[in-house]
Amino acid sequence: MNQISPSHTGSGLPRIPLVPLPLAVLAVVLLTVISYALLVVVGHESKLFWLSGTLLIVAAAYAIVRLFGELVALKTLEAGIHKAREGLLGPVTPVFESWTSGGRLINEFNQTVNTLSLMFQTVEQCQGRFLNERNRFNTILQNLPAALLSVDDDLLITVANLQADRMFGVPSGSLEGKSVFDLMDLNEHDRELLRDAFLYKRTISNQEIMLKMNGKVSFHSLNLGFYNSNENDLESVLILQDITEYKSLMESLSTREKLVAMGQLAAGVAHELNTPLGNILGYAQLLQKNTHADASLNDYAKVIAEETQRCSSVINELLNFARKDKCSGETCDLNALAQDLIDTFLNCRLKRYRIEIALELSADRLIIEGGCGQLDIVLTNLLINAIDALEGIESPKIVIRTWAEDGYALISISDNGPGVPEAIQARLFDLFYSTKEVGKGTGLGLSISQAIVTKRGGYIKYDSQYQEGARFVIKLPAVDLERVAA
Repeated sequence: MNQISPSHTGSGLPRIPLVPLPLAVLAVVLLTVISYALLVVVGHESKLFWLSGTLLIVAAAYAIVRLFGELVALKTLEAGIHKAREGLLGPVTPVFESWTSGGRLINEFNQTVNTLSLMFQTVEQCQGRFLNERNRFNTILQNLPAALLSVDDDLLITVANLQADRMFGVPSGSLEGKSVFDLMDLNEHDRELLRDAFLYKRTISNQEIMLKMNGKVSFHSLNLGFYNSNENDLESVLILQDITEYKSLMESLSTREKLVAMGQLAAGVAHELNTPLGNILGYAQLLQKNTHADASLNDYAKVIAEETQRCSSVINELLNFARKDKCSGETCDLNALAQDLIDTFLNCRLKRYRIEIALELSADRLIIEGGCGQLDIVLTNLLINAIDALEGIESPKIVIRTWAEDGYALISISDNGPGVPEAIQARLFDLFYSTKEVGKGTGLGLSISQAIVTKRGGYIKYDSQYQEGARFVIKLPAVDLERVAA
């Protein structure tokens, strides 16, 4: 049995009376006729009167039975109508179906109810399909990777999906009713573009715009379409796709192409520099062999020769870095490298800027795989950055510390400068990214240092937990001296 909506029930309507007024009048008439017929039959001995009275009694009896049948049929029909009013559509079973008018009405009622039942079944099926489609489209809408906003004629948001709520950082459902221009913080160019699109009803496809949200700048791909072509109807759908990472990736690819070109150029320059460095080394050695030279000149020649060899070694390491990995079998003493770096290459600069240097070297030997040349480049970059960061700092200080940890050798370089702001810590090792002024930094030092350390199976990181300035930590695989000795 089908049940329709309670809104179709008629509890406030008057109920159908059990005995309609015409039937009640007929019943009174029949009772009067029967009474008269009985009086005739009893009071007159004439056969004619007796026959007439008998016929009247039979007719009255039939009328009473017919009346009873009609009453039962009407009662049954009344019960079915009451159920229908309550929302229960179901056929009723007639008692005197064949020979009463009420029974024929019940048949008509049953046919009507069956027809309505089929109609309601069709409506329910259509409603079910509609709800399924609505749920499916709503699921697709809410799970789109882009933010979708439906905008009405007054440029107010009527629909927003979950991605839009997440993008603008608001609770679900709170975007409805807001102006699209109040919601989107655009620059003047992008605002003018969107305003003209709504004014002249122009569609927009994959237009890059810049948005400011929560104090951060992000880039988005904008698509705008309208529901119909009616000039007076501005209802539209606006889609925003965050392309900040994609844009950054494309810029990174472009930067890497530039780096490859610069690397090739640097390799050529380094190769050419080896020739004059060889000549300088040769003449310095000849000067050392001159026994008649002044002792101080001999010392100067020795320094020239050592530093020339050092420069040549760095250039060779730079060339080797660009080539395929080869097992050289060399090792490097991390403590000795840190000591030599302070004593020779940076000693004069540290004195010039009156920077205190503190060495906290491990008591144990820290030997790492590979030569010291490339690591020399890494430590030099970090020390130069630390010296630059200490400009204008009272009592500047740099601390170099080495220690061993779980089969690795670690070295850290820290300073008591202002440190690195949290907002840019994630970009420290990006190619060509520099916090220094134009002309003072290339943005290559930390990126190249990271590549060198990673190639050796280690890592370099900025210690964000260090609160007294800036601190960089390098971790490299250590050589097991016990196994080597064995």
